[in-house]
Amino acid sequence: MSDPLSEVIRLLSPKAIYSKGISGAGRWAVRYAEFGQPGFCAVTEGRCRLAVDGEAPVILEEGDFVLLPATPAFTMSGLEPAPVARIDPTTVPPPDGEVRHGRAEGPPDVRQFGGYFAFASPDAGLLVSLLPRMIHIRGVPRLTQLVSLVGEEATRDDIGRDLILERLVEILLVEALRAAPLEEARPGLLRGLADSRIAIALRQMHGDVERPWTVPELARAAGMSRSAFFDRFVRTVGVRPMEYLLSWRMALAKNMLRGGGMALDEVARRIGYGSASTFSTAFSRHVGLPPGRFTRSAA
Repeated sequence: MSDPLSEVIRLLSPKAIYSKGISGAGRWAVRYAEFGQPGFCAVTEGRCRLAVDGEAPVILEEGDFVLLPATPAFTMSGLEPAPVARIDPTTVPPPDGEVRHGRAEGPPDVRQFGGYFAFASPDAGLLVSLLPRMIHIRGVPRLTQLVSLVGEEATRDDIGRDLILERLVEILLVEALRAAPLEEARPGLLRGLADSRIAIALRQMHGDVERPWTVPELARAAGMSRSAFFDRFVRTVGVRPMEYLLSWRMALAKNMLRGGGMALDEVARRIGYGSASTFSTAFSRHVGLPPGRFTRSAA
């Protein structure tokens, strides 16, 4: 059976990992501008406060893990009020050693390991929109261990480093997403996969993308009436079934076209179109470029 979550993560192609140790003591607060790239942190000691724009503030404690798939602006601080220092991660060069906030001397009140990476896929915006805006997980030691492994590997200069980092980050993402508290997740892929009926339809679409699916066929596969399935899909995933299928097909098509060496009619066949011309029309409408021009611009 197809695993839509793993397929989405593979297509996102996480790369370019940067990680650092962060600590804070006394009164401190930092405000990070919107970054857009996925960021993460694992608290290894103490407590601090995290306020992500658009989300309720949370107290992070030892053992907590946070993933922000598209890192919006946020404020991190100690537990006492303090003047806010503003940081723009797009212009500030990465520090060489551990970042220290607040009192420079003495033991820290909180210590964490955090960082960010990039999604190589040009469809990252579309795919990330299917994920929760903020994932806060407690009591999963595997995530802290994975973050530590990512940090250790990122500082090495050995052969195979980039490949190992890619695999570690893929594992980190899968672990974080499947451990996410789904009752708090907004409509998206995770909510859909947590719904036993909708998950059947999602796996069918991913597992047989060539098939000319219709809403009635997907509803039958899920064991529901057409109208009940349609409403439930929109409510849990956040988009209409055929809209989701089209977006996934076009993401796959773009990935094939960027690879080069595949005839247009073969790309069309692999994602469920009967002819290259029908596919070209749909691709141009969805992407804004005909397939040939897209391939040349990607190259």
